[in-house]
Amino acid sequence: MPFGKDGGGGGPMRVRGSYSGGNRSSFGGSGGGGGGGRGGRGGGRGGGRDSGGRGGGRDSGGRGGFRDGGGGGGSRFGGGGGGGRFGGGGGGGGGRDGGRFGGKSGGRQGDRLYKPQWSTKTLQPFKKDFYVPHPAVANRSVYEVDQYRKAKEITVDGPAPNPIQNFDEACFPDHVMEEIKRQGYDQPTAIQAQGWPIALSGHDMVGIAQTGSGKTLAYILPAIVHINNQPPINRGEGPIALVLAPTRELAQQIQQVANDFGHSTYVRNTCVFGGAPKGPQARDLERGVEICIATPGRLIDFLEKGTTNLERCTYLVLDEADRMLDMGFEPQIRKIIEQIRPDRQTLMWSATWPKEVRKLASDFLKDFITINIGSLQLSANHNILQIVDVCQEHEKEYKLNQLLNEIGNSAEAGSKVIIFVETKKKVEAITRTIRRFGWPAVCMHGDKSQQERDYVLSEFRTGNSSILVATDVAARGLDVEGIKYVINYDYPNSSEDYIHRIGRTARSESTGGKSQIGRDRESSARVR
Repeated sequence: MPFGKDGGGGGPMRVRGSYSGGNRSSFGGSGGGGGGGRGGRGGGRGGGRDSGGRGGGRDSGGRGGFRDGGGGGGSRFGGGGGGGRFGGGGGGGGGRDGGRFGGKSGGRQGDRLYKPQWSTKTLQPFKKDFYVPHPAVANRSVYEVDQYRKAKEITVDGPAPNPIQNFDEACFPDHVMEEIKRQGYDQPTAIQAQGWPIALSGHDMVGIAQTGSGKTLAYILPAIVHINNQPPINRGEGPIALVLAPTRELAQQIQQVANDFGHSTYVRNTCVFGGAPKGPQARDLERGVEICIATPGRLIDFLEKGTTNLERCTYLVLDEADRMLDMGFEPQIRKIIEQIRPDRQTLMWSATWPKEVRKLASDFLKDFITINIGSLQLSANHNILQIVDVCQEHEKEYKLNQLLNEIGNSAEAGSKVIIFVETKKKVEAITRTIRRFGWPAVCMHGDKSQQERDYVLSEFRTGNSSILVATDVAARGLDVEGIKYVINYDYPNSSEDYIHRIGRTARSESTGGKSQIGRDRESSARVR
């Protein structure tokens, strides 16, 4: 069977528990379930690795198969099983009526979501412009503004308000200012200084900045102000602010910032991502939250099931948009945005500005202002000292131990190290080797459960284990204080991945030298 096709469902059967066959399918499709018995167990097993599951009972549809497969149809009134995550086919129909109605194949994720006809809907008006410039900001000359932007490497495209230069000029509510001081912030980063006036003015915007630039706070604080100026959320209503992120780790870090600054005004949030039980996430959404932080796939699941909706959403954030597109989330992103009213405010954040991101911005943002911090070309953070050690593959293990000894003898107390390797299998092997050397190491990769990931990050953050071995799953969005060294045990597949890896150190304008040093190693086969 060709790529992505579905095995056919079995025909109607009157024999209890029959197992008439679906065909074996290649990856991306699913074997159809067999026909169900009239009063007994439903459809049979499907074929293939990602095949349909067993059929259901007398009137019910069958249970879905592993990962991609649809379930077999139920008996009597059994319809087709649901499609899988990657477009697998539904199971076969059930008994008397199943042959006629069963066997419908499922589609891609999001296919059950239909774009609302916004032109026919009566939308409740909402306010999104809350910005009143501080007198000091409003009275600055064009020359002063230009000099500040040059000093901070801020480039603006569009009618952007003047940047602020300190927190008092942002005119945030008192409770927000108290939390800013409690967190120990002394001055806004460049992206915050220019981003806050734009976001608080209700404009759509694109923010392009390197990792560790403070962008999370640049959109969370305006989100809280936006939410506090809207009617309250009732049970069953969807969120006012939606933040889409590419990975569960980044989503959880965003949630922590939302917790820190939202608790004093009772702005509730939930974090929705795959790899964790759906029950608690669904309960949060059903009770009603003002902010939903989500990875696209899990949010689509809840939207398709009707667990939540986006009819109240008026503030949309796409964080690490370039990364989400790299990971193949563009269809899901487009489906999600279709569910949101067109007069929303949208903020897009990206480390790069390729044509794919530009296309997404032009499709969904209106009259947006672009701000860029630093070069438009993706480049390594200049605050990081980069050291290249050319070596053969068989030398790496010895040299890694040698390097860890150097770091252990010279590093400040509490310094943390991330070691990036190419494969999941090698992550486990290198971690065992490092532990044999006597170093406290933990590891993280895509096969780890959410509970394991949380434990590993907790151990690393608290310093109980000062070394984290990881694949690129941790290369984006991981924000842990005190990372002084990044070691590329295996050189990454692209310069972009390399830059994001070493961006784990020198975060939020911290400089190199004794406070932040990136240490990077390349194998001779990858050096040109």
